[in-house]
Amino acid sequence: MIEERRLTKEVTVPEGVTVSVQGKEVHVKGPKGEIVRKLFDPTVKMEVIENKVKLSPKRLTKKQKMLINTYVSHLKNMISGVQKPFIYRLKVCSSHFPISVSVEGSTFVIKNFFGEKVPRKARIVQGVKVEAKGDVVTVSGVDLEAVGQTATNIELASRITDRDRRVFQDGVWLFEKAVQE
Repeated sequence: MIEERRLTKEVTVPEGVTVSVQGKEVHVKGPKGEIVRKLFDPTVKMEVIENKVKLSPKRLTKKQKMLINTYVSHLKNMISGVQKPFIYRLKVCSSHFPISVSVEGSTFVIKNFFGEKVPRKARIVQGVKVEAKGDVVTVSGVDLEAVGQTATNIELASRITDRDRRVFQDGVWLFEKAVQE
């Protein structure tokens, strides 16, 4: 049996950030924005005490230990995101046909990919800001998962299936992950 004191974890909430647990949702608010996320399991007790979030198990099993560590990682990402937003940079690479990219509402559009007449489109997740300047695309936001999913959607929109990847390296590729200063 695992000891209870080893399973109980605390996440320190820095100054300027507020964390509240309302039912099954965790609300994290900071100077750069707010994130609401569903983090709930009936076997894990989550409570905010002063400037700390305390996670404790109701049962002492390995599953609860893994779940608590996962929740701690999610909370740390949420807290750091509302302080300094996450930034992913992608590079537009085209050696065969000149690719043009643009943002139209909540859609990222790739035109003239391998000379295709129909533009390819990628969904931009809500709360994420996408900018296309020259051949660099910047994806930024406070939610790490939303930023990562948007960058992945853009990469997948320029996916090639019927050509040799060693020769045809055209596409939009992730080249940098950073945190806004």
